[in-house]
Amino acid sequence: MTAPPAEGAIDADVHVAPASIDALTPYMDDYWRDYLANAGLVLSPNLSGSYPPSVPKPPSDVDALREQVLDPWGLRHAVLTCLTAFDASRNGYYEAALCSAINDWLRAEWLERDERLRAYMAIPTLDPDAAVLEIERVGAYDGFVGVLVPVRTETRWGNRRFHELHEAIAARELVLALHAWGRAGSAPTATGFTHTYFEDYLSNSQMVVQAQVLSLVTEGVFDRVPALRVVLLECGFSWLPPLLWRFDKDWKAVWREVPWVKAKPSEYVRRHFRAATAPAQLPADPAQAAQLADMLGASEMLVFASDFPHEHGEGNLDTLLGVLDDAGRDAVLRGNAAALYGLAG
Repeated sequence: MTAPPAEGAIDADVHVAPASIDALTPYMDDYWRDYLANAGLVLSPNLSGSYPPSVPKPPSDVDALREQVLDPWGLRHAVLTCLTAFDASRNGYYEAALCSAINDWLRAEWLERDERLRAYMAIPTLDPDAAVLEIERVGAYDGFVGVLVPVRTETRWGNRRFHELHEAIAARELVLALHAWGRAGSAPTATGFTHTYFEDYLSNSQMVVQAQVLSLVTEGVFDRVPALRVVLLECGFSWLPPLLWRFDKDWKAVWREVPWVKAKPSEYVRRHFRAATAPAQLPADPAQAAQLADMLGASEMLVFASDFPHEHGEGNLDTLLGVLDDAGRDAVLRGNAAALYGLAG
């Protein structure tokens, strides 16, 4: 995990999780409490994330978060990420109930207990109509600044089945947050499943997230919903410059396939997307890092994220900030996130 080098930063990805499913059952009705007790369901849906057992577990209460992150780091705001619903069962009704419980838990146990906290709400991915209803149910609460979805899905997020979801997110001035991981049953590559955790982990910031960026742009989402904003969490960003170069090049040749894409794809990405700084995945050579930051437009495109409590190696954030000027560093640490989430800068 990487702490910001100065106080007053806005952290766009701080993980929290319930210690057990028992923390969520008070926010479920009698039917779902009985379902959990008697249906033989596994009672730990991604509570520690899709990481090896040795990885530190996210905080499960606000006091621990204050002690570990908020106070020692001097954060102005932290946006909470709870991945608990990401690999829920394929029972769409249960997934919707679980997401509602997570959101009520986040609101009662976190957002209402520390004014520095904001959160991404969880939504069901199997039923777009249920997802829209959940956004309408809790989207007006100021503490929620975004809608959290997994980057690995059966259907890419630009697909027309999600049109109403995009509109609901934009109508409430929320951010669509695509976070690494998702359903384990979804192959992370175009040629099937990986054979090692190493390949699987790497796929989040290569094949999978790039496919989602391509989908959202080529499906014309941003002409249909021009107010929609997207943040890429724990998916890296160093892959963006070569992707955008190829994206623009091929669009010029085969634009007839997507006549609704009215401008260069890179223009849509720069207007509508932001990416988190963790993991940075930068070259060790400062000159090369500066070149990459310039090609990306890092001062405009990036938002600081610690990805607490996950580790991505030392020095990446320092390398990035070291190649930016004072205005660029302030934008990455505070300004870009303040604008993205509608927070006081």
